[in-house]
Amino acid sequence: MILNESSVFPFAALIGQKPLQEALLLAAVDPALGGVLVTGPRGTAKSTAARALAELLPEGRFVTLPLGASEEQLIGTLDIESALRDGGVKFSPGLLAKAHRGVLYVDEVNLLPNPLVDQLLDVAASGVNTVERDGISHRHEARFVLIGTMNPEEGELRPQLLDRFGLAVELGNCFDASVRQQIVKARLAFDTDSLAFRERHAREQAALAQRIHDARAQLASLDFDDAVHARVSELCIAAQVDGLRADLVMLRAARALAAFDGARAIGVEHVESIAEAVLKHRRREGERPQQPQSQAHANPQANDADWGYLPPEPAETATVKNVRPLQPKKV
Repeated sequence: MILNESSVFPFAALIGQKPLQEALLLAAVDPALGGVLVTGPRGTAKSTAARALAELLPEGRFVTLPLGASEEQLIGTLDIESALRDGGVKFSPGLLAKAHRGVLYVDEVNLLPNPLVDQLLDVAASGVNTVERDGISHRHEARFVLIGTMNPEEGELRPQLLDRFGLAVELGNCFDASVRQQIVKARLAFDTDSLAFRERHAREQAALAQRIHDARAQLASLDFDDAVHARVSELCIAAQVDGLRADLVMLRAARALAAFDGARAIGVEHVESIAEAVLKHRRREGERPQQPQSQAHANPQANDADWGYLPPEPAETATVKNVRPLQPKKV
């Protein structure tokens, strides 16, 4: 749907949500990052921030995926009878097509069926949705900013699905009295006169939208040097992540940040700024990194299966004298 501007709280007016705002802006610059997973309790402005971001994008589209959605509702449907009769493909768009160039918001993503989440994340990363039925297929662009939210108290996502989200942000309850007062005052002012409130933030909103537009245009011109690659590798190894997806996402996120900042090159400082959002949901705590297989064979003590193994050592021998052989007992 196209948002009704007067009902949208301005992105620039959000208070106490800096990490979330930064992650959402990066995903807006490069939707291929794979979306943003936002965890936290109820009432922490997750949906408010998602709707506010959509307003900054060219089409202003905001699509919500309901919990009870079917696969056909998500990816769309093909009219087979029409294809057989007329020889053409008649496609009814799903939510993925409707979210193109906008925001696809999934509340309580952890409660969706895993196959649906997997399919959703595939399209978010590739930007293409493919619908196949009875040997007939249809492809269309589906480039959107995916925002998934969840309350960990209501269940977790499988690690394989967590890893598919590009960035992750954890929100918490605010216990700073002054910040709480600022948030409440801003909300009351918006509810009292939304048009006047939005007018006060119009210049900031326009500047953010322009920065997103300019950053998207600059992405392709920015490349990674060896120092950036080296720092990304160090951080991912230290976090003991599985696979190389974290490295790829971290490089893309650093590039998106450099573009958003208007930098001429991607620096290590950009990597440092986005590292936590990339690694937060991928970090493996309390585990020792595995050695390469060749080293493991050379040193059995390094293998997890042989933990505690000690190599044989020579022991001193002593001669025992005057030992009589045992005699069988008489029955």
